[in-house]
Amino acid sequence: MTNTALIIIDTQIAIDDPKWGVRNNVDAEANMARLLDAWRTRGGDIIHIRHDSVCEGSPYTPGTPGHAFKPQVAPQGAETVIGKTTNNAFVGAGLEKHLRARDIQSLVIAGVLTQHSVDTTARMAASLGFEVTVVSDATAATEVMDGRGMTWLAADVHALTLAHLAADYATVKTTDEILGEIL
Repeated sequence: MTNTALIIIDTQIAIDDPKWGVRNNVDAEANMARLLDAWRTRGGDIIHIRHDSVCEGSPYTPGTPGHAFKPQVAPQGAETVIGKTTNNAFVGAGLEKHLRARDIQSLVIAGVLTQHSVDTTARMAASLGFEVTVVSDATAATEVMDGRGMTWLAADVHALTLAHLAADYATVKTTDEILGEIL
């Protein structure tokens, strides 16, 4: 996995706020931690994306308890942290410049939420020419209510988002598949 960076998106305490509703994949953070351990062991590029909300009352607001990274996936040492204010980690955050300066060509993306920042960032990365892999069991989604008032279960939102990504933008793999390739 030469020239491949691991990107962990928005895995901050804020994601546990009840406002997000029911979530799937309660093991996502444990799988992210497994990926981080492997990347750290091999000295690979790790980028933590931190959501710095500018929306009033957001649990992701800088200076609030929710803004902190979850302990099991918190940055260590000199690992790169890039703040963003939108769902897209490439918009106004300097991520592309950072990746190009390091000649990174492939991205392994994990984090939350599958249907928001993970999806948006993966699509943009593919559009910019990066090879993208999204880790299915190291991402998590929440329930979504559509315009008709129908609630879509988090597991269904997760599966459908991953299906859309796999159709055009990314390869979708499990943590074990990724670890099997780099160990």
